[in-house]
Amino acid sequence: MTVQQPRSATYAAHYDTAPQQQDAGARTWLTRGANFVVAVSQVEAGAVLARDANPDEYFVFVHSGGARIQAGADLIDAAPETVTIVPPGASRVEATAAGTIVRVFSNRAADLAAASANQAVYADGAPEVAPLVPWPDPPAGFKLRHYVLADHVRPDSNMRIFRSTNLMVNFLAKRLVPRDVHKLSPHTHADFEQGSLAIQGTYAHHLRWPWTPDMDMWKEDEHVEIGSPSVTVIPAKVLHTSRNVSQGDCWLIDIFGPPRMDFSSKPGLVCNADEYPMPAPAAAAA
Repeated sequence: MTVQQPRSATYAAHYDTAPQQQDAGARTWLTRGANFVVAVSQVEAGAVLARDANPDEYFVFVHSGGARIQAGADLIDAAPETVTIVPPGASRVEATAAGTIVRVFSNRAADLAAASANQAVYADGAPEVAPLVPWPDPPAGFKLRHYVLADHVRPDSNMRIFRSTNLMVNFLAKRLVPRDVHKLSPHTHADFEQGSLAIQGTYAHHLRWPWTPDMDMWKEDEHVEIGSPSVTVIPAKVLHTSRNVSQGDCWLIDIFGPPRMDFSSKPGLVCNADEYPMPAPAAAAA
């Protein structure tokens, strides 16, 4: 049996690299995983980020500035630190002020996946990652769904998790001081990747690859410090943990595709769980 070593991680430091797309008033950096694409745009007022016929839902996170988001007859004015789930089809995001707008797509946005800076990493199709299988449609139908992150702060958790039919995004609480080195959380994911978007602050990502029977395939541990904005894609099966190392507001956002069953199975953990049902067998067992 052939043993495959997990693929390399991606460290995309947007502040040190040229954007993959440049349009009137907008510069966009694209980074992909096997099942998701992260588009981070620095925009001026009036810039338009449009999708003519996106095949499935996507997330829009307004970090700073503001945006008017339109899909069909639906229209939402989005303030900073809000997240909107956009339905399939034609849509546009118009910046109402200069700032940073993040969009998260599934790999069905094939044009964006192909244009990503790390597209070559996925030339083999990432067979170690479970394929993207959409979860059930929302019973109330596809429409713009808008959330103010400040409304979802919980005293018992630093997570604010939202899911759509195809993606899950965890807007972790901001950290004001460096993370305690005695309280890290090293863990692995058997068959899915984690995209970690650092939108503020400096982070150190610590990764350890599993050993295989062939010692020539072994990889050294990686301890990579990276600033903001940046996207790190952590491969499946790789032991990892992350720590903010700078003072002041530090903000990390974790991205998964499809939604995670372990998070979704915990009552109350997913902020919009009532709008997006789980697959039938899992829902019955929960």
